[in-house]
Amino acid sequence: MAGSARAQERLHLDLDGGFRAGDAQHVAVTAQDGQEQAACDWVVGFGSFVAAAGRGPVLQTENGCFAALEDCVATVPRAKLGPMPTTPHPSSRSQVLLVECDDRRGLVHAITGVLLRHGVNVVGNQEFVDRGSGRFFMRTEFDGEVDAGRLETEARQALPEGARVRLSDLKPKRVVVLASKEHHCLGDILVRHAYGELNARVLAVLANHPVLEPLVARFDLPFHCLSHESLSRPEHEAALLGILEPLQPDYLVLAKYMRVLSPDFVARFPARILNIHHSFLPAFAGAKPYQQAFDRGVKVIGASAHFVTDKLDEGPLIVQQVIPVDHTHTAHDLSQAGRDVEQMVLARALRLVFEDRVFLCGNRTVIFD
Repeated sequence: MAGSARAQERLHLDLDGGFRAGDAQHVAVTAQDGQEQAACDWVVGFGSFVAAAGRGPVLQTENGCFAALEDCVATVPRAKLGPMPTTPHPSSRSQVLLVECDDRRGLVHAITGVLLRHGVNVVGNQEFVDRGSGRFFMRTEFDGEVDAGRLETEARQALPEGARVRLSDLKPKRVVVLASKEHHCLGDILVRHAYGELNARVLAVLANHPVLEPLVARFDLPFHCLSHESLSRPEHEAALLGILEPLQPDYLVLAKYMRVLSPDFVARFPARILNIHHSFLPAFAGAKPYQQAFDRGVKVIGASAHFVTDKLDEGPLIVQQVIPVDHTHTAHDLSQAGRDVEQMVLARALRLVFEDRVFLCGNRTVIFD
């Protein structure tokens, strides 16, 4: 490693193997011939044991020295690497007042008047009236410090009886992800979480198969494999609850979790379980939906993200999206395109929910995006 032997430098590495700028860690960089060594503070992430060997990217030190990776092996003790830092969500500087009540004249004026008396600055406001139910919904984002209890009380006093009022400080939601064998939705969540793109803190991943454990391990998150084999559904769900209850998650995300949850389990997390599936339902139910779609010659495929209720795949929809396909797409092409759209739909649904942009209105949703 010409130009950097026995030097104290800060090296920056950007590899497709999963490294990114993170907390500086002290590592030893040793040339393969054993002749040269350099003690460095290397900016790394993901907690891998071996950074790279023989890949060819170039390391550049701050004083302009270069070292080719094919000439060295960098070993990073896993114990020294903590979890990847999560970038604070940009909206965390604001607070949001969420209101749902019976509709009547003057509601916007009444709510903003309460905020004005508390001396805050409204930076965003959205409202909607569902004429069928006569319900009013409003999401108001503001800057400024308030007494939460007092603000909520005054807002309720200004609104019709039975109004639902909640002040959100937009703190990251506590989330547990449930998965089975498919990696695409889970992997997308983990990457977005690592880079601060979700207003959430992933507490753990639970799965009924072990195949995704290596993926989760790369992100230094707890992984719990709870096999359903030889267990009744109540027994398996009791095991799940044994892990979930101490974690106290705000939401559960089913990232292609291929188990049907019982009504009793769902009732423990009302409007707090999110699911993703292909949009062919009720058609092409069961195994190999994309092969079924190919055999039928479909012209669009898509995905749906929804809240889970005790009626299978019939909960309130949050996001749906479709993309066109044609006769040139094979069943494999359809499956790959389906995985891509599932990732996008689930990611958008999580953002909306975790930023408190979704209201329930019966079996429908009101979304302020």
